[in-house]
Amino acid sequence: MVTAESDEDGAVDSTVRSVTTGLGSSLAYLLSRAERSVNRDLATVLAAEEVSVDQWRILQALADGRGHTMGDLAEAALMPHPTLTKAVDRLVERAVVYRGHDPADRRRVAVFLANRGSELLGRLEAGIAEHHRAILATYGAERTERLMHELELLVRSLEG
Repeated sequence: MVTAESDEDGAVDSTVRSVTTGLGSSLAYLLSRAERSVNRDLATVLAAEEVSVDQWRILQALADGRGHTMGDLAEAALMPHPTLTKAVDRLVERAVVYRGHDPADRRRVAVFLANRGSELLGRLEAGIAEHHRAILATYGAERTERLMHELELLVRSLEG
């Protein structure tokens, strides 16, 4: 596969070309590699409050103030059910989330963000913002925004 490099603004420089082969030619591999790089630095920020990236996703999903069923939460946090259950159990033990009746259907159990969870997210906010600023400084604001937009379009088209 032949690729062209782009400058900070995303303009393609046709004079600089490289041939990518092997794993580097796989979109799945490159996306996983990018996720690992982003999450590695994010995990460092979250470690100050003993929160994993998965737990942060759960807390962020619950920050809308509504209760979420485990199924909805698994989808939002990008986690398989068994892993989600263990992560939620740990967050319940820390009293940052709690289980209760789903307001829409009292027969179902939902997970809610506790006040301590809101406080925890507040404490994490500055570190998360700094992490985002570091990405913008490294990759460029326009390129980051464009990448996020393109990834959203890719997800929508694949989930169709």
